[in-house]
Amino acid sequence: IEPLSLDEAYLDVTDSVHCHGSATLIAQEIRQTIFNELQLTASAGVAPVKFLAKIASDMNKPNGQFVITPAEVPAFLQTLPLAKIPGVGKVSAAKLEAMGLRTCGDVQKCDLVTLLKRFGKFGRILWERSQGIDERDVNSERLRKSVGVERTMAEDIHHWSECEAIIERLYPELERRLAKVKPDLLIARQGVKLKFDDFQQTTQEHVWPRLNKSDLIATARKTWNERRGGRGVRLVGLHVTLLDPQMERQLVLGL
Repeated sequence: IEPLSLDEAYLDVTDSVHCHGSATLIAQEIRQTIFNELQLTASAGVAPVKFLAKIASDMNKPNGQFVITPAEVPAFLQTLPLAKIPGVGKVSAAKLEAMGLRTCGDVQKCDLVTLLKRFGKFGRILWERSQGIDERDVNSERLRKSVGVERTMAEDIHHWSECEAIIERLYPELERRLAKVKPDLLIARQGVKLKFDDFQQTTQEHVWPRLNKSDLIATARKTWNERRGGRGVRLVGLHVTLLDPQMERQLVLGL
């Protein structure tokens, strides 16, 4: 398992015997277990390489899964917009389109040397992805950089007291999750996130050495008062940024 974010991860099930080794059935079982235990929906993408699994996971949101078998990869790539490839932003997509490159199929016809001259290292990555090549392994030892919890409300909230009550409920879960990865609770920063009824969101962080509920509540109230602008709030989140191991070592040596 390689965590990507609060609610996303890569799983390598190549050698798994669970569900008779079927990645599709494993994904279905994980999604069903999440729903049974948490009453939350989850989406999944199944593919032979990481970037295609990531793309597939977005195909049938919010509560479905999409499977790309090895045999289906060539046809899938032919019409796949380059903007769907992780790492291809709006600026890169515009430059590619100016060259007449809109899909992976277009890039397959393009000379690698041309891409390298125009985009450097990114040109090679783009060429490889368009061929269905992604040699990155699922890295279960990937350094975790943050820990967070959040809650999406069934109905938007409009009063600070409601927000504060949600933070009071979220905080113990954040504390529990942080203790699993950092028993000493040392952190670099802690912060809050609010998402509004127009789907815009804002975050605010403070440098803080240890998890502190009072500071989180004060930060949330400041954010609520200064950035909400009368809008309803549909999501409240708390998070901490973990200390870089090298920085933590320097701090310990300095004590």
